[in-house]
Order: sequence, then C-alpha cells, then structure tokens
Amino acid sequence: MKNPQVMDATTRRWRAALFLFMLATGVSMASWVARTPAVRDALEVSTGSMGLVLFGLSIGSMAGVLVSGGLVRKHGGRLVITLGAGLLVAGLLVIAGGAALEVSGGVFGGLALFGAGMGLAEVAFNIEGAAVERTVDRPVLPVLHGCFSLGTVVGALLGMGLTAVRFPVGWHLAAVAVAVAAAGVWTVRAVPAGTGRESAETGEGGRAGDGGRTGDGARAGDGGRTGGGGRTGGLRAQVEVWRDRRLVLIGLIVLAMAFAEGSANDWLPLLMVDGHGTSATAGSLTFMLFAAAMTTGRFTGGPLLVRYGPAAVVRASAVVAAVGVALVIFSDSALLAGAAVVLWGLGASLGFPVTISAAGEGVRPVDASARVAAVSTAGYAAFLVGPPSLGFLADHVGLRNAMLVVLLLLGGAALITGALRRRTASPAAEVPSAQSDLV
Repeated sequence: MKNPQVMDATTRRWRAALFLFMLATGVSMASWVARTPAVRDALEVSTGSMGLVLFGLSIGSMAGVLVSGGLVRKHGGRLVITLGAGLLVAGLLVIAGGAALEVSGGVFGGLALFGAGMGLAEVAFNIEGAAVERTVDRPVLPVLHGCFSLGTVVGALLGMGLTAVRFPVGWHLAAVAVAVAAAGVWTVRAVPAGTGRESAETGEGGRAGDGGRTGDGARAGDGGRTGGGGRTGGLRAQVEVWRDRRLVLIGLIVLAMAFAEGSANDWLPLLMVDGHGTSATAGSLTFMLFAAAMTTGRFTGGPLLVRYGPAAVVRASAVVAAVGVALVIFSDSALLAGAAVVLWGLGASLGFPVTISAAGEGVRPVDASARVAAVSTAGYAAFLVGPPSLGFLADHVGLRNAMLVVLLLLGGAALITGALRRRTASPAAEVPSAQSDLV
C-alpha cells in the first residue's frame, strides 16, 4: 500500500499547479481586455474593424480547442498544457510588438497564437480538473474556473492602473508574458504525466500520474473502460457523444452562459466607453467589477450547489445575469449600468464549470473525457468566437443594442436547465463533481 502522505502531497501539488496556471491565464486575458480601448485607438480602427482584429483570438482559440481533446487522448494532458503555455507566451509577445508598432496584422497574429495556446491548455485543464475531482472526491472545477476569474480581477486592476498613467501597452503585455512563462514552467513540472491518455492497444485512458503515484486518482484516467468510448478517439469521440439528447441540452446551456461571459470579456470596457460615455479608466474599472463578481460567484457557489442542485442554481444564475445585462442595455445612467455588471458577473459565474461537471456524469457508461472535451469545445466556441461577431452588429445598432443577443440567449438557457438535474442517487452526486469514470 502506498504512503498516503506522499500521495496526498502529490495530489495537492497537482491541484495547486492547475489553480496557479488558470490564475495566470486570467491575468493575461484581462490584461489584454483592459487595454483594448488603448489598442483600438493606437490602431485607429472602427468598432467593426476591431471585431476583425478580435477574430484572431477566436480563430486561434477554436483551432486549439478542436485539436486539444485528441492530443490529450494521444499524449496526455501535460504535453498539451506545455504546448499551450508556450503559445500563450509567444502570443502575448507578438501582441505587445504589434501594439507598440501600431500594426493591426501583428495584433491579429498575436491574438491567434494566444488563442491557440488558451484553447489547447484550457480543454486539457478541464480534463485534468475533472480527474482531480475524482481523486479528492470534492468539487474542483468551480474553484479552478474561479482562479481564472481571480486572475481577471488582478489583470483588470493592473490594466486600469497602467491605463490611468498611460503606460505603454507593449511593455505591459511583455511583462505579463514573462509572468505567464514562469507560472507555466512550474505548472508543467507539477502536473503528472498521462492524464487523459488512452492506450492504443486497449483503448483505456492513461494513468493520471507517473507510476500511479496518485493512488486512487491514477485510476481516474481509465476513460476507455466506460463502454469503449475511449476507442473512438479524438474528434470522432467528441462527435459520438452528442447523440445523447441530455448532453445536447447541456451544450446549449454552456453555449449561452459562456457567450454571456465572453461578451463581457471582449466588449465591456468599450461598451461603457462608447455606449455610456465613460472614460477608458472607468471602462476598465467596470470590467474589474464584473471580474470580481465572477470570482465571488465561483468561490462561494459550492454550498448553493450542494443545497439546491445545479439545475436550480444555474436557472437562477441565468435570470440574474439577464437582469444585469438588461440594465446595462436599457439604463441611461452610466452609474446604474456600471453597478449592473455585478449582477451580470454573478449570474454568469457558475454556468461554465457546473455544466462541464454535469457533462462528465450520466447513467450510461460513456467516455467522460470525450463528454467533457465536447462540452468544453461548445463552451469555448461561444466564449471566444461568438462575442467578436457582436462588433459587426454593433456597427449597425450600437454596442448596447447588440447585447440584446446576450439577453435572449440567457433567457433561453433558463428554460432548459432541467437537463442539469442529476440522474444518480449516490451521495457523491450531491456535490458538483464528475463521476468515477472521469479521465
């Protein structure tokens, strides 16, 4: 029998590494978002043209998301996280150079690299986080995504301060790239090898740890035993799981909730500047309030999930977010609109992690890693690809009216949250963690 102290120390380091890099990813994303007004002005482009620049992030992100699941299944999460971290750092440096030289193509290319790194890393992180949930037998994904949100608060504060003193955008993002690189090196060394990897001979998921050092958690990678799902492999496995009607509804929920979060991340500072006439610094402050609300919701939502269940909590969350978005759209008071983003953030906070946890469970034996990867792909598609398209709509109706799309999606999500009701009666199902077949 393995020494539980060693096993616990390994698992704690694994979990801490995931938390650290998600924090760093949030800082990097918010650092970019907080400086979008300055970048837009430096590039001298319209809102619609800025939407085209933002599509660099979307294209790169979707490329990363679409290949990440297959790469994890073939090589394991650690290698994919390594590749993602490298692209994140490279992208930040290219964005910094493009902003400093005032070259739209450079910013577009940097965002594509940055997005590819984020897409690769974050799908792998969801699979790793699901495996940690199994190992520690308690919710991990809400806190993991909470670390991302906490990072956005830190990044927004940093961006707001540097915007106020007119610090050059290029130097700001270059410094963030160095910090992300340092976090990435420590994370890659702490994450065990093999999580999510399947054996070519047996179709079974790889063990989450070198030599099974994580004890019972090492068996969390045996995704291939869950009805042969692991044998389908990669993108095909992600397509196969969509035959489950419940998973389709879960995917629609995560699409709406992630779109609400991504729209704020992409447009909130400009929404306040162009739609409500605030200063760039006030726009960054508003985004910081949104990020703080997201962080609060994710770190404190666990007891609500245990008491009321994911269906009721996500339904209420969608309604709260919808109220916040409606106030931002229809209120003529910049102060009220700024305060309303707190409701927007609180409401959007739990949608993504709770739906991903729900995707990894089910009454039938399925490959949970493929289900998690499939729903993650849908969520990141909405989070990254959808919001930039609002820029084209905004050229015709304004940013405030363009946010009506977000409002409609939240209303639709509130109507189908019954799909998140748990189908098992085991005590473990009372907490928002994935079941034992998670990779």
